[in-house]
Amino acid sequence: MSCCAAGVDTVVVAEGGQMQPVSEELWLASRNLGGGLRQTDLSVPGVHCGACIAAIEGALRARSEVERARVNLSSRRVSIVWKEEVGGRRSDPGDFVSAITACGYRTHLFSSGEDEGDDLLKQLIRAVAVSGFAATNIMLLSVSVWSGADAATRDLFHWISAMIAAPTLVYAGRFFYQSAWNALRHGRTNMDVPIALAVTLSYGMSLYETIGHGEHAWFDASVTLLFFLLIGRTLDHMMRGRARSAISGLARLSPRGATVVHPDGTREYRAVDEIRPGERLMIAAGERIPVDGRVLSGTSDLDRSVVNGESAPVAVDPGDVVQAGTLNLTGPLTLETTAAARDSFLAEIMGLMEAAEGGRARYRRIADRAARYYSPAVHLLALLTFIGWMLVEGDVRHAMLVAVAVLIITCPCALGLAVPVVQVVAAGRLFQGGVMVKDGSAMERLAEIDTVLLDKTGTLTVGEPQPVNAHEIAPGVLATAAALAAHSRHPIAIALHHAARRSHLEGDIREIPGAGIEARATDGVYRLGSRSFACGASGVSGGLPEAVLSFDRQELACFRFEDRLRPAARESIATLHELGLATGILSGDREPVVAEVGSRLGIANWRAELSPRGKVEAAAAGGRRVLMVGDGINDAPVLRAAHVSMAPATAADVGRQAADFIFMHRPLSAVPFAIEISRRAGRLIRQNFALAIGYNLVAVPIAIFGYATPLVAAIAMSTSSVIVVANALRLRSLSSARADEDVASHLQPLGSAR
Repeated sequence: MSCCAAGVDTVVVAEGGQMQPVSEELWLASRNLGGGLRQTDLSVPGVHCGACIAAIEGALRARSEVERARVNLSSRRVSIVWKEEVGGRRSDPGDFVSAITACGYRTHLFSSGEDEGDDLLKQLIRAVAVSGFAATNIMLLSVSVWSGADAATRDLFHWISAMIAAPTLVYAGRFFYQSAWNALRHGRTNMDVPIALAVTLSYGMSLYETIGHGEHAWFDASVTLLFFLLIGRTLDHMMRGRARSAISGLARLSPRGATVVHPDGTREYRAVDEIRPGERLMIAAGERIPVDGRVLSGTSDLDRSVVNGESAPVAVDPGDVVQAGTLNLTGPLTLETTAAARDSFLAEIMGLMEAAEGGRARYRRIADRAARYYSPAVHLLALLTFIGWMLVEGDVRHAMLVAVAVLIITCPCALGLAVPVVQVVAAGRLFQGGVMVKDGSAMERLAEIDTVLLDKTGTLTVGEPQPVNAHEIAPGVLATAAALAAHSRHPIAIALHHAARRSHLEGDIREIPGAGIEARATDGVYRLGSRSFACGASGVSGGLPEAVLSFDRQELACFRFEDRLRPAARESIATLHELGLATGILSGDREPVVAEVGSRLGIANWRAELSPRGKVEAAAAGGRRVLMVGDGINDAPVLRAAHVSMAPATAADVGRQAADFIFMHRPLSAVPFAIEISRRAGRLIRQNFALAIGYNLVAVPIAIFGYATPLVAAIAMSTSSVIVVANALRLRSLSSARADEDVASHLQPLGSAR
């Protein structure tokens, strides 16, 4: 049986216990986790709410071969961990497709590059515009009716309103109708079912009244209802869409392929997914390493910022282990691969990011539970209202009107807007202070933190090493070092050259990958680099990075470098302590360097020489609610795994994409500023929830007892939404001395120096 008939892309289900070709493809595409377990990742584009997640996860977990199943709402991805064999029978991954299809969702193999979000966002925005235009025009026509127009004029305006509302409901309401129908035809319900029912019944009753020359019609109620609901869904979609770009951006760090060297010396360019462990690869200078491996021949400098976040390149020699995603800077290397692409370091980072994304926000869990009970409760309430009025009066028309009013008045507009409208207003306030919000729910999480952990290089410091003892060096020696440094792109060499550009050195000058720079002049040999390279001696003179200049192996000068603190770093750390927050440093740099920065800033809690996984584990230790502030590619997993995260605009692309907040200005004061605004936003969100719940407690009984027509119900529903929006706008007028000072203080742009 082909699942394509049910709307599933390119997947065939097994028949008669036999594995079909595409099921075999699913098996090959799955990841071997060891211990008889495999993982399959499928894309489910139709997932949009907690009810969808509950339905899919429930269907998969009901299968005996499924160990666990998790749906990621942001990426619309379902990850299934399953047993290779159950009861002596080989498991068929095609059965998972059948289970998802039976719930009413299309599915296909997941690809990290796919993204259907942009097209859906455009559709939602157009639907908001259409429903808003229609609601405005119907309201204008209704004013004349409310003002006492005669019967003929009233009927004409009702018919015009009906003709405006009908296509609007079809076009703008299709998101709710399609979702409701899909749920009902598969024997379940969701939050879109009562919405679709309320809109349809409101229009149907209005059309009935218009045909019968009735005095009242409620076309404006149905269209206005759609307008407010679509605003909430669009805002929610925009915030969720921000999170989907981080993993695809990280995937772009892996090259499409590499040159494989065969045993007979022939070379073949092969796609990265086709590279197997044990093969030899040729990696030229300037290329990224596609998979984990071991250096067989060649020496070079590697940009390992993806691993440790540090800008300083690291020398590698034969026998050294290298990770996927690192950049080969200076010399060609021959590698022996030790892992396939999907088991390499870069894939591990992406896995950490994806694993951390699901189920972080408290309100998402609340929404999941609410979705389970909301729709049945509303239907039952409307049905009981209809039955009750039929028993009391026996008037079908009046009982139906009261039931429709109950459906409209209980529509979750105010609840739907309670969170996103505060997020939008708070995002505007943060933008004034140079902080960009990528994920609206992040403000809720930022208000809850008790600990702030910061990366060192590029976060607490500006990531630009500067010589600290250049003034102690003789001018002629300094000029010679600067002339040598001009021939290298190493960050330390660049800093040294900028510190003293005074001289030009003649002779044969060459850079030795992984060691330093050598110049053969007429009077001898100059070397600039590590102490072992320059002088033939081991060890360093202190904890700071250094570069040694020698002449014929005799030391002329030792330049020590340190990274400058980011502006306002000390003041910002002090402010965080005043806010009652613990602080710490998580860094991949060496212990002496991290300890020195911690001492300068008054941060006693620090960890050094951490891998990306080590940072994730350190942030998760102790059950704290952590704000992670980092900038490197190696920080991406901990930025995603932390309770909430922030990165400077100078961060690596993947770091910016993984973070919830981006601060655009140079000073670190953006961190406490964002925390204060988010705490206020959290208070307003809780107030909005109280207002929305209070509205329902008051309005629902009024509707049940027949004191609200569908129009009054729609006005009440809209009024509750307006109150929620007005309360959120109070955030613009709220001020505190510290926040306002921060807005002014960190207007220094990132490109400026202090």
